[in-house]
Amino acid sequence: MNSSRQPHTTDPAPAAGPRGAAFLLAQIGAHAAGLFAERIGHLGLTPADVGLLRMVAGQPGRSQRALAEDLGVVPSRVVALIDALEGKDLVERRRSAEDRRNYELHLTAQGKRALGAVSRAAAAHEDALLAALDPEQRTHLRGLLERVAAEQQLTPGVHPGYRNRA
Repeated sequence: MNSSRQPHTTDPAPAAGPRGAAFLLAQIGAHAAGLFAERIGHLGLTPADVGLLRMVAGQPGRSQRALAEDLGVVPSRVVALIDALEGKDLVERRRSAEDRRNYELHLTAQGKRALGAVSRAAAAHEDALLAALDPEQRTHLRGLLERVAAEQQLTPGVHPGYRNRA
């Protein structure tokens, strides 16, 4: 037998790493989410808390039912989420003057301060995450991502992860 010959193997070639924009979006999204959670952790907040605070701040007085519809979850799920924020004195429920069966949601003074701290953390987070891009590239990237999100019929400003939270 000729010893210079390579033995015949049936092992497949090593698989190439994942390719494509979808993988990169998922990879960067997971990375960004983890870093953001770390960045706001010292505030005693989770990314889910931040999303809810932003939604309440963006439409003060919205009902729990309207918030549930916007999030795409059952109203009882919103009750639990708001209970947690109310327990941290970030959100308060007020009886609706128009419909006493409904509660309106408002940020407390502490909630407004927390959201200010979150805004500063989010700006630093985005700057760090997109440090490789100049301002024009950042604007272009955001526009492209907004187009993809719109085509996928994602609700602006609402993370689809709320639907998956237990």
